[in-house]
Amino acid sequence: MTTHSRPERVGQEIQVAIGDLLTRGELRDPRIGYITITGVKVSPDLRVARVFYSMIGTAEERSDTQKGLEAAKGFVRRHVTSAVNLRVSPEIFFSFDESVGEGDKIDRLLREVRSKEGW
Repeated sequence: MTTHSRPERVGQEIQVAIGDLLTRGELRDPRIGYITITGVKVSPDLRVARVFYSMIGTAEERSDTQKGLEAAKGFVRRHVTSAVNLRVSPEIFFSFDESVGEGDKIDRLLREVRSKEGW
């Protein structure tokens, strides 16, 4: 059995709460495209939450989505505070998760090598 620290557990709950917001379509800003919440890191004092998201699209679409998420921060913060039942409302920061794109790039390169070597 693994033990998780409180910030990790709160981060998982915040990820679920924001995922529910997105699933129900409550973020109606047209700039926010189809995104996936890939993780949440919460500070040890639970006052700051960095939400990582990924999406498929151009750099311009990514920029528009970031602006839309920044505009929705207050709404997301209120929802998270009530859904997770926290005493202190964490400040929310959205960050694009580059790891999904990097993983795809590595996978594509591995497939090219396999095809050239005849695997």
